[in-house]
Amino acid sequence: MSLQDELTAVQHCLDDLVRTVGRLERSLAQLRVEVTVPAPLDPAGHTAPVDGVITITEAPYDATLWTDSDDEGLGVRGRHAP
Repeated sequence: MSLQDELTAVQHCLDDLVRTVGRLERSLAQLRVEVTVPAPLDPAGHTAPVDGVITITEAPYDATLWTDSDDEGLGVRGRHAP
């Protein structure tokens, strides 16, 4: 491959990169617009659930869910670390 061919290939890659970055910037701008639009409220005053979104309540976790879990790198609760 000659130097001119390599420079042309690099220029094509840079043009593709510029187009891709432009598309990403437009997508990000669209996402920002969608995020700033408030979600509609149901009659009870709550936002409508979105598909695939799980609402996490502020209630404390049930401690029984974690009785047999391992602490990261420390082993099972109630036993000494290795």
